[in-house]
Amino acid sequence: MSAIYILIIISFLVALGFLIAFLWSIKSGQYDDDYSPSVRMLMEDQIKTTKGSKKP
Repeated sequence: MSAIYILIIISFLVALGFLIAFLWSIKSGQYDDDYSPSVRMLMEDQIKTTKGSKKP
């Protein structure tokens, strides 16, 4: 029975750690730009071709 109490305490500590990490990532701005990553794949070819093209 004491093993269950220890596991419950450990699970609460782990959950608290994940909550703190999530709140820290929100405060540091990790979720501010949600548009650019979705279109970066589409614009990658245009960026490579404009940088690598040589004008005669």
